[in-house]
Amino acid sequence: MTKILIIDDEPGIRKTLASILEDEHYQVFTAEDALRGLDILSEESAINLIFLDVLLPKLGGLEALERIRGNWPKVGVVVISGHANVDMAVRAVKLGAFDFLEKPLSLDKVLTVCHNALTIQKLREENRDLKKGLLSNDEIIGISPAIARVRDLIKQAAASDARILITGENGSGKELVARAIHRLSARQDRPFVEVNCAAIPDALIESELFGHEKGAFTDAVSSHKGRFELAHTGTLFLDEIGDMSLAAQSKVLRVIQEQKLERVGGEKTIDTDVRILVATNKDLEKECERGRFRQDLFFRLNVIPIFMPPLRDRTEDILLLLHHFLKELGVEKPEMEKDAQDMLIAYSWPGNVRELKNLTERIMVMCAGEKIRGDVLRGMLDQKSIQKAPQGTSLDVPGSLKNSENLEKDPLQNQLSLDIFNLSYIEAKELFEKRYLEFQLAQNGGVISHTAEAIGIYPSNLHAKIRKYGLRISR
Repeated sequence: MTKILIIDDEPGIRKTLASILEDEHYQVFTAEDALRGLDILSEESAINLIFLDVLLPKLGGLEALERIRGNWPKVGVVVISGHANVDMAVRAVKLGAFDFLEKPLSLDKVLTVCHNALTIQKLREENRDLKKGLLSNDEIIGISPAIARVRDLIKQAAASDARILITGENGSGKELVARAIHRLSARQDRPFVEVNCAAIPDALIESELFGHEKGAFTDAVSSHKGRFELAHTGTLFLDEIGDMSLAAQSKVLRVIQEQKLERVGGEKTIDTDVRILVATNKDLEKECERGRFRQDLFFRLNVIPIFMPPLRDRTEDILLLLHHFLKELGVEKPEMEKDAQDMLIAYSWPGNVRELKNLTERIMVMCAGEKIRGDVLRGMLDQKSIQKAPQGTSLDVPGSLKNSENLEKDPLQNQLSLDIFNLSYIEAKELFEKRYLEFQLAQNGGVISHTAEAIGIYPSNLHAKIRKYGLRISR
């Protein structure tokens, strides 16, 4: 049964409204003040709609509305008042009220507004269910520890409105992280607006972000809302923000600080309420050092950093992702030879998950209805990125590593001078990576930033690997 809560300090209003709504077979709860109303919301599951008076003892109606929107965002609220004015009505709607009714209440209008609010709420729920059924392309697929860490960070970060900086290589799935954060946030029913900063010319980026007024420039034949306005009350995802011009960065910083903007060619100040997520494949700290990115903006954006690992660092997920993409294309249980599986795991995936998805489409064409074979697969992959090593050879390890103190203390390291191809792929890869990082750290005096720059990875990624392998840094 649909549940409706009436919060009003006038007994007559509560009784009349309750009688009207109960006649329509709604289950009605009443409260004489906002604090009692909030208690009922906490106690009762699934309240569908609230009629909320503005002038209430203990806690005002509009203040209560803010709390309701923050804690029960899916509940519809109709604000009522006997002292209504336009400013109050506008403020109520801005705070998230479905409608504003003046006292004395009209029976027909109460029932009409009630019906409309509940209908729209039902449509939103159906829309959410529909989106959940269509989210296969937006899922973050994987069982690797690296992806588990990303999922944990997403869950922790989604509940807040903190700005998030998502880093990672091209094709690694940074957009999926942004969409997952939006889906799990209190803004999930609000707009998710994406901007690819690298795809918009510098001359147009400000108009795209902040909008423009008619006549602001030659082609401005009409007023235009920018992405910030379109994302109002929702989430704005600025992809490839490292490619944004310094002039646009300055204006984005100002909007973040003031939560207000002006359209290009306009004088009116527009309030904006957006949660900002950004992504880049660049090292923004280095970009700041080179004067290509504003340091103050970097600090504003880097509240919660999330690194999306490259596919080569999450080999456990490769076959899982392949099966997922094939299933999307209608292949439930693909047959694959062992050499084809080994080749996929050994491949370095320079294009990451995006490259794997494209490969899946080629497999559907080239191996239609047949077993996926290694010799066929080899022709589809970038030959430079296929790791080759003759069977039965051993890895050439620098003498400084072979003779190091750690070699004597760590028996596992002795395997480097043996035939590492007797190990599993994961064991060999991790063994080499551990020794490689030890060597590079030693070569760079144990300085994390210098080592990361020398080997071409992010310092945060290097820190994670040092913790993973328990490396000791000597200086």
